[in-house]
Order: sequence, then structure tokens, then C-alpha cells
Amino acid sequence: MKKKYITNSGETPRMFSNNILEALSKVHFTVPIIIYVPVITFYSYKALAGAGTGWQLFMALFAAGIFLWSLTEYVIHRFIFHFQPRSGWGKRLHFIFHGVHHDYPKDAKRLVMPPSVSIPLAFFFYWFYGLFVQPSFLYALFAGLVTGYLLYDMIHYAIHHLHIKNRFWKKVQRHHAIHHYQDETKGFGVSSSLWDKVFDTNFKKNGSRTVAVQELKGDDFFN
Repeated sequence: MKKKYITNSGETPRMFSNNILEALSKVHFTVPIIIYVPVITFYSYKALAGAGTGWQLFMALFAAGIFLWSLTEYVIHRFIFHFQPRSGWGKRLHFIFHGVHHDYPKDAKRLVMPPSVSIPLAFFFYWFYGLFVQPSFLYALFAGLVTGYLLYDMIHYAIHHLHIKNRFWKKVQRHHAIHHYQDETKGFGVSSSLWDKVFDTNFKKNGSRTVAVQELKGDDFFN
């Protein structure tokens, strides 16, 4: 399934006539780091010092949080970002949230999630998982979840914006490039292709190579 429209110009298209909304839609990649590293530190401290969670349990819950984020990332990308609305306002909302990124994948100012979206989501996930996990466990789990999110944002920025030579990260970049340039109905995992394999949304293979990969030219798909 090929994209009907895509540009690699690197331009940042205007989305809002209101200057304040337009400014809020553009985010430097360091902004999530500035916001969420203190959050991770705070909840790690609350888990270890406040709740008295031992290091072994903390690390297990922290790792579980990162793992949980990988599933959350997949679900959000597949079922929310790629939901196809029929109404005019729905299509407009979809473009704002994700469509613009597919049309302008080299726009460096819209490669990480804006705080206006990520902060409400953080509150929601803390509340939601708090329904099932006791506070002493939730602190470490949430620290891991936020770490997973932050890694996702940084990985997404890197695979779109940097010249990657490492074989492992080149594979991650290639997976996401196919999603953008060949078939956006598959390959919803950004930081990992695990859940694409689990839920059968990975790209089909012909022999030992992915069909869509054969059609991509060059080493730097986004650069």
C-alpha cells in the first residue's frame, strides 16, 4: 500500500492559524527529556526510599513498566493514530495528531510527542494502572513506563533524523521506514517490532527478505 502523498523536504507545515497553538505543535527533541527525567527520578526515589521497595523488586517492576510501554505504544499507534475517521472534524483531528507526520516525516519539529498530549496521557496511565497495582509497586512500574515512553520518543527522533550506521538500529529504522513509505497498515511498533510479530502486523516476507524492503533504495531512508 503506497502513500498517496509524502514529502522528504524537511519543511514544517503550518497547522493552525492561531500562533499559540502553532507554537505548541512544535517540540524540540530535548523537551521530553527535560520534563520526564525528573519524573522518572522522583518516582524511582518514591519507590526505593518512600515505599521501601528493594532493588531487585524495583528493577523487576521498572523493567515491567518498559515492557508495558512497548505494548501501549503499539496499541496507541495502531488503534488511535491510525484510526480512519469519516467526519470532516475527525479527519482534521487525525491529521493534527498523526497524519501530518506521515505526510512530512522529515519535519524535525514534530518527531516527539508534544507535552500538551504526553502530560495528560501520563496522568491517565498513572490513574489507570493505579486501579490494578498497589502504590508501593506503582511507583517503580510508572517510572519504567515513563522511561519506555522517553526511549520511544528519542528512538523515533533518531531513526527519522540521524544518519544511523549501527546494524541493530538500522534494522529498527528500516522497519519504521517501511511503515512510512510502503505500507502504513502494518509495522506499528516503533521502538520494537515485537508486538507486530505477536499480533501479525509485521511485514510479509518473500524467502528470507521482506518484500517491501526490497523496494526501498539507499541506506538512509529518512535522511
